[in-house]
Amino acid sequence: MFTLKDIKMIRSERVILDIPELEIPTQGLTVVLGHNGSGKSTMVSLLAGQQPPDQGRVSLNNQDVSHMKAKTLARNIAFLPQKLPSSAGLNVREVVRLGRFPWRGLLGRWTKEDEQIIDQAIARTGINEFASAEADTLSGGERQRAWVAMLLAQQSPILILDEPTSALDIQHQYQLMALLSELCQDDSRGIIVILHDLNLALQYADHIVALNHGQVAFAGQADLLLDEQRLSELYQTPVRLVEHPMSPQYSKPKVAVVCP
Repeated sequence: MFTLKDIKMIRSERVILDIPELEIPTQGLTVVLGHNGSGKSTMVSLLAGQQPPDQGRVSLNNQDVSHMKAKTLARNIAFLPQKLPSSAGLNVREVVRLGRFPWRGLLGRWTKEDEQIIDQAIARTGINEFASAEADTLSGGERQRAWVAMLLAQQSPILILDEPTSALDIQHQYQLMALLSELCQDDSRGIIVILHDLNLALQYADHIVALNHGQVAFAGQADLLLDEQRLSELYQTPVRLVEHPMSPQYSKPKVAVVCP
């Protein structure tokens, strides 16, 4: 469980994040929603230990995240920022191999176990055929899977991803979210992901944290999304929920429709 207490982030004398108290589960798939500039990326960067809060405390299982040593942090939390790290000159396997550095370091001895973990991460994300290809030559969806494989190789129980679907087409958005959902269910990993697409959230979220102007609008189980007024207030535009045309076969029967 992540716990945020008395959090404030201040930029240019303006409070961009103000969270008196919030608990975020580290089981299941938590989706962070909100309009642009609502504080989503700032909040997940605090959770991932990328920066300390200006005020307050972020803790993971009662341990202050900002006080964790880098190696301990990486063994507990795997973070993928919105802007992907450079992979220039690296093939896919070398990208995935980066996930083992928290366990071996730059000069540590690589073992057969490391190679097995890398193989498993590549297979789990379905990128075997690209393993020897240069990462920069892949499509957006394939490259995103390579970075998710790197997170898996890190073997952290918590994965945090900042808008991983933002540059993907619809097909790859749903493929990626289906993969993350499977990792939660099959591997018992906790995943926190920022999304903009309400329908992706309706389909895959177990938990929701919704931010509005740097404050928590609502947080809890995903069924909080099944409220048109709540969604309309969050996005400041009329939102309707309609039955999915494939219902009841569809696992989540509601679809959000924006009605400007």
